[in-house]
Amino acid sequence: MKFLHMADVHLGCRRYNLEERPKDFFRAWQDVLARHAIGNEVDFVLIAGDFFNSRKPDPQAMNHAWAGLQMLQEARIPAIAIEGNHDQHDAITDFSWLRSLSQWGLIKLLEPQHAEDGRIKLTAWSETDRSGSYIDIASARIFGSHWYGMTTNHALPPLAEAIREQRDPTRFNILMLHTEVEGQLNRPLPALSIAKLKELRECVDYVALGHTHKRFELDGWAFNPGSLEACSIDEYREERGVYLVEVEEMNGEREVKVEHLRDHVQRPFQRLYFDVSGLADADTVAEGVADTVRRMARTHNENSDAPAPIIEISLRGQLGFKSSLLDINQMRDDAQEHTGALHVLVRNQSVPVEYAVAVGLDANASRYERERRIVEDLIARDARFRDRAADVAALVLKAKQLALEDEDPVKILEMIEQRLNEGEDQKSAEETNVAENEAITQRAAQAIERNATAKSEGVRTQELEARAEGVLF
Repeated sequence: MKFLHMADVHLGCRRYNLEERPKDFFRAWQDVLARHAIGNEVDFVLIAGDFFNSRKPDPQAMNHAWAGLQMLQEARIPAIAIEGNHDQHDAITDFSWLRSLSQWGLIKLLEPQHAEDGRIKLTAWSETDRSGSYIDIASARIFGSHWYGMTTNHALPPLAEAIREQRDPTRFNILMLHTEVEGQLNRPLPALSIAKLKELRECVDYVALGHTHKRFELDGWAFNPGSLEACSIDEYREERGVYLVEVEEMNGEREVKVEHLRDHVQRPFQRLYFDVSGLADADTVAEGVADTVRRMARTHNENSDAPAPIIEISLRGQLGFKSSLLDINQMRDDAQEHTGALHVLVRNQSVPVEYAVAVGLDANASRYERERRIVEDLIARDARFRDRAADVAALVLKAKQLALEDEDPVKILEMIEQRLNEGEDQKSAEETNVAENEAITQRAAQAIERNATAKSEGVRTQELEARAEGVLF
């Protein structure tokens, strides 16, 4: 048995508002199918969430989806999918375009059923109803799941219990799961804990992950392939692709071979840095940027079939004059003319003196770390939050990230309220302990003072020391 595991196809993504970008995601999707699914004659393809970039894909994205899925149908390769956070059904309706594709027979969308008592019911796939929670193909039993977001750690145990009841020990049991996993991103999010994930080990042979746009593996058992195409330049260093999985049964022994493939067409990205610290004027900055582009930037041969790069030039350091004097547009145009890039971005990420807290960071420090340092420094200037600056900064960035993922605003507000209340409760407890310690110290001091007075009056020292000991201990 062979299958292809992909995730985060993001058809319809139009980052940087470039007409060419949606075509990039289609080319990656089409090339992967032709080269790795059809080319390797796999038994099925897994799409572990975020097939579309939006819950409401535009007609072009739907055409791109249809073209690729038709390729698979003609090759008699079924596509098995789950919803991700980008393409999940709306909160007020059961409708989603993935469900439509499933009803039209182009994919098989697997979804657990949640009962009112909190239990999860898993039903076998029905070709008549075009719905189900798990499906048997070749020698595999494949289980689906929902996008659980912040509740993944609570949702997984009942899902694991349901899988234990429905798993087939004679088959290769697969769980498709779209979630963030603890330790894979440099931000304090409520990701799925490794401990919770490992609870599935006894009932699942392979976890097909999605959501994080970089490749990672856990214990040779849970696999995340990364997105097919970089959704933004922030992902330009990440390894991405698909997994080709081969499962062989010989003499009662099972051998699993997992290979990560990344040789499909992708738009090249490059990020360049230029430090403006100590430069006297805007002309000197422009000359320095132009020299950096000449020495380090990727160039595109217009006669080549390879896609032209997208290049970002990031101005770093401490700017010694008004940023309005910088001619960002001219820097961009000069760089684009020299490189032949599809698109050039020039980002002024230099900081004024009051934000110098971020200047000393390593050049490779993540955007999240830079934002955290600046936000924490700003919060620390407010006496009300000074003692909790790190926690409040993390909360601010957490709320931002959830908003970008289209999380329900009500849930975001509830999360903020809960975190702030937890902080206030902790602060209140700490203040209570301080007050109790001060009271004990004061009582002890009073006892010592009485002891000294009593000594001068000839009262028995032993008796007063015993009293003081009772106060102190």
